[in-house]
Amino acid sequence: METNKDDSQRKRTGRWKLLAVLAVCATPLLASYFTYYVIKPTSRNNYGALIDPRQYPIPAMASTELDGKAATLDEMKGKWIMLKVGGSDCQQACQDQLFAMRQLRTMQGKEMERIERVWLITDQEPLETMLLRVNDGTRMLRAPAEAIAKWLPVEQGGKADEHIYLIDPLGNLMMRFPKNPDPSKMKKDIGKLLKASAIG
Repeated sequence: METNKDDSQRKRTGRWKLLAVLAVCATPLLASYFTYYVIKPTSRNNYGALIDPRQYPIPAMASTELDGKAATLDEMKGKWIMLKVGGSDCQQACQDQLFAMRQLRTMQGKEMERIERVWLITDQEPLETMLLRVNDGTRMLRAPAEAIAKWLPVEQGGKADEHIYLIDPLGNLMMRFPKNPDPSKMKKDIGKLLKASAIG
């Protein structure tokens, strides 16, 4: 009689343990369904527009340093690149972009060495000496305007020189920031990418 009671008790205990294991296994699945169908999280939390690198591979451009020596973006692989483009006649909007790139790099603290700043200059005109001094540390390359125009995606009705772009350490064009961007939001995007990336 005692044996039957013990067997019955063990079966009940076994069933409860099995149900507990099933509940533990099912909870994440149920939580994900609840989150997706009830809470409905937003699909994006980045400020910049993500770009599919397969649609915009970096072209082979006949780019040079300011002294005429051949240099390409490929040579900077292994680092994150903040990129702006435009003519050598750098008016206020252009200067604001260059300033923002300097500040954004500095704001990354100890991670700043992972970032390069690049200005692709679309003509052969000389640059002002003061502009060169203020932007010391920015890589300045001259590149054909037509090659850049075919490569960089823009907002509807916009121009490439209105944006700052981000290239990942593998050389993929991956993000475009809006015209007249909010630096604090840009900083968050760049910080998240640096934190998530094991390369560069």
